[in-house]
Amino acid sequence: MANVLYINSSVRTTGSLSRQLSAEFIAKWQAAHPQDTVVERDLAANPVPHLNEEMLGAFFTPADKRNADQAYAVKLSDQLVDEAIAADVIVIGAPMYNFSVPSGLKAYIDQIARAGRTFKYTESGPVGLLTNKKVYIVTASGGVYSEGPAAGYDFLATYLRAVLGFLGITDITFIRAEGVALGEQALADTLAKSRVAIDELAAA
Repeated sequence: MANVLYINSSVRTTGSLSRQLSAEFIAKWQAAHPQDTVVERDLAANPVPHLNEEMLGAFFTPADKRNADQAYAVKLSDQLVDEAIAADVIVIGAPMYNFSVPSGLKAYIDQIARAGRTFKYTESGPVGLLTNKKVYIVTASGGVYSEGPAAGYDFLATYLRAVLGFLGITDITFIRAEGVALGEQALADTLAKSRVAIDELAAA
């Protein structure tokens, strides 16, 4: 039995391919692993706040030294961190916006990247603490960025691999629906390819 954390970051609640395909992944996963529990975080329906000076101050203040305002400021972040720590599997729906992740997903990551909780500093450098987790990232993009002339514009995959790796998560699989704006046949082809990957990965 595993704990699955399902994060949706598309700002579109209808018509979102990353939302649609990640939901299909979760449905297939639950069918194959009926004993698992799923916790969902919808960053469009319930956005998390972007960092501000008060939050940063609270993060770097020991818990027993925080005043009431700081304790309140860090409360949601602590909950998000607890969810990430408890998860064995993390599924992220992440459409590409302007070559990178939606700002809501960046805000979420800023809330869980916490020194002393999800990573720590050592004499040999920072060490990630979110180990032994499997991450599936379902992404959709209008163009093709995994290869070819536009590959250098893919700051979504490079950022997520880097930041999750910093937090200790290195077992990452991308399910890409690419070229969805390149015509009906390109859309049909990439959706078919994505669904084959979903079928295989969710049943593993």
